[in-house]
Amino acid sequence: MPGSGHRDNAVHCAPRPFSVLETPSLSLAYEVSGPDGGSPLILLHGWPDDVRTWDRILPALHAAGLKTIVPYLRGYGPTRFRSAGVRRSGQLAALGQDLIDLADGLGLQRFAVVGHDWGARAAYIAACLLGPARITRCAALSVGWGTNSPDQVLSLRQIQNYWYHWYMATERGAELVRSERLALTRHIWTIWNPGWTVSDDEFTRTAASFDNPDWAEIVVDSYRVRWGHAPVDPALDGIEKRLADRPQIAVPTLLIHGGADPVNEPATSEGKERLFTGPYRRVVLDGVGHFPQRQAADQVGRELVGFLTT
Repeated sequence: MPGSGHRDNAVHCAPRPFSVLETPSLSLAYEVSGPDGGSPLILLHGWPDDVRTWDRILPALHAAGLKTIVPYLRGYGPTRFRSAGVRRSGQLAALGQDLIDLADGLGLQRFAVVGHDWGARAAYIAACLLGPARITRCAALSVGWGTNSPDQVLSLRQIQNYWYHWYMATERGAELVRSERLALTRHIWTIWNPGWTVSDDEFTRTAASFDNPDWAEIVVDSYRVRWGHAPVDPALDGIEKRLADRPQIAVPTLLIHGGADPVNEPATSEGKERLFTGPYRRVVLDGVGHFPQRQAADQVGRELVGFLTT
């Protein structure tokens, strides 16, 4: 099995100290590790997850000379909004802008980015619209490009897979996110990893990030706005209008998708070549679910190192 050979010691390491960067909207917490002077690489986690999702592959990235910068997305862990008056938007465009704000604050003129799930969508948006001249490589896990529009056509299977999207559009679903976040996310982790059991300890280390006071509001807003069930943040109108045209990506891009992903089935990332004007490669990992960086860390690490260092 693809996940049977992973080493748990990377997961049981002590939490790394984090730094905080002030962006226009956030006090953005992030962890930095790897060789001093290494090529900068920003790693973006998804939902429901946090920075610990990358622990198993960090050693391979560091050994390849990459300095990793791993932020807690808005609404997660120690990241906080700077003002009570700032809208708690979970829009994908907001996540893409947060990535660019982080790079600006760190003085990164050129950098690579790897994203999973929400992080993958943020990486795509930055690569196509917000910072294409600054991003040297873009790698996405578990999400194909071109899937952000509320009017997209979905297969019946994919409609079923997105049950939690539709449930969050109801007040009952939103209350579940607010009041039963640990039960909900533990269930999600279980059903999204078919044939592979994630330990309670591993889940608990990440689930601590869901105690953020803005987590539930960010999550509900993200899925409601995505399908037109909540208004778009006016501050992001310009980005959203440009995204509606499904812009192509010129940045060299690698997509890694689990062949047994039960939420974004592999068919959702097929046939995307026309959306890339630069080099593009798609890798499907047989038998792997929605968290390839956790379940198949060795394979993902090899693919990322080969892509990021050539």
